[in-house]
Amino acid sequence: MTRAGPPAAPVNLADYAALARDRLDDQARAYFDGGAADGLTLAANAQAWRELPLSARVLRPMAGAHTRIDLFGRTLAHPILLAPVAYQRLAHPDGELATAQAAAALQAGMVLSTQSSVPVEDVARIVCTDPDAGPLWFQLYLQHDRGFTLELVRRAEAAGCTALVLTVDAPVHGARDRERRAGFQLPPGVRAVHLEGLPPRPARSLGAGQSALFDGLLADTPTWDDVAWLRAQTRLPLLLKGVTHPEDARLAQSVGVDGLIVSNHGGRTLDTLPATATLLPRIADAVGSDLPLLVDGGIRRGTDVLKALALGARAVLIGRPVVHALAVGGARGVAHVLRLLRDELEIAMALTGCAHLDKAGAHLIELDAEQAGRSRAGYSGHLFDARSRSPAPDEGPACR
Repeated sequence: MTRAGPPAAPVNLADYAALARDRLDDQARAYFDGGAADGLTLAANAQAWRELPLSARVLRPMAGAHTRIDLFGRTLAHPILLAPVAYQRLAHPDGELATAQAAAALQAGMVLSTQSSVPVEDVARIVCTDPDAGPLWFQLYLQHDRGFTLELVRRAEAAGCTALVLTVDAPVHGARDRERRAGFQLPPGVRAVHLEGLPPRPARSLGAGQSALFDGLLADTPTWDDVAWLRAQTRLPLLLKGVTHPEDARLAQSVGVDGLIVSNHGGRTLDTLPATATLLPRIADAVGSDLPLLVDGGIRRGTDVLKALALGARAVLIGRPVVHALAVGGARGVAHVLRLLRDELEIAMALTGCAHLDKAGAHLIELDAEQAGRSRAGYSGHLFDARSRSPAPDEGPACR
């Protein structure tokens, strides 16, 4: 039997991923599509959403149904945001500018990476001048120099960003085998423009038996005190991205953050972490309904979006699909991916009888008694366990 080649015209996000394999060079594919170590978490993310069964309802009134959500004082046209993804000029010459054009056109929120290859001011000129655009948020890593971190915060505020997203789950890179095999290096002309001018990390002399990682790079790793400091520096909503443990979620509440993004970094940091579909209900149970939750990782269908909201998220973020669409079709490709997901979400809402997303809840998920028990306990066995399958090759971030 002959294996089918890439689709001539993409009709779903998997089609874009297949087409992108021929558009991205080996190094870019290794960087964007690779995961940590054996890629178990990377594979589990998408598989977990696929294996969650929805419950259909019939003969439900759907006149006036819509995909709008309220988030941080704004009404958004739909709950699909673009996750922070670094170095998008690896995928397309226009990089984050093309992504911003698509986000604005499709009214999607966009989270711009600290490691963007385009300055926040240029992206804001696209998003913030469109009255119908979704919000522009800025993603931060806490740098070793607090003064430099504060400069980034002020740049984001001045540009018109309306929230800050602090990534907390990557004090060190995961063991990214694909990048090492490819010998990944940034090509000339692609750089993290927001990090220019960052003072060098102070040199440390290591004694006998000391670790270059623990006693060197991580000697001043951020702590909850740094999160509290950042919270005091800005009036913008502050979200933490990468919280996966219920106790950390409660600590985040105690220091006054405004929201959490449940994320395992797309399977790029600690391999064998559970899928985000597993993690989300645990975090929701820990923090209750007062703290907004978003989720990313493996969202590839409109049904995945609805499942995420049913499990407690207010919105979702997509990362790799944006890069694939960018590589295939630039701004038009990214816009098409957003349109596909929103159309699929509307179809899923219609077929489950869910007219408004604030009514999405656990009743939309069809679990048998055993699965429901595992879910309440915070585990989901085969459905979400990263150990339940081997990774598929190449399976796989406004201003008013």
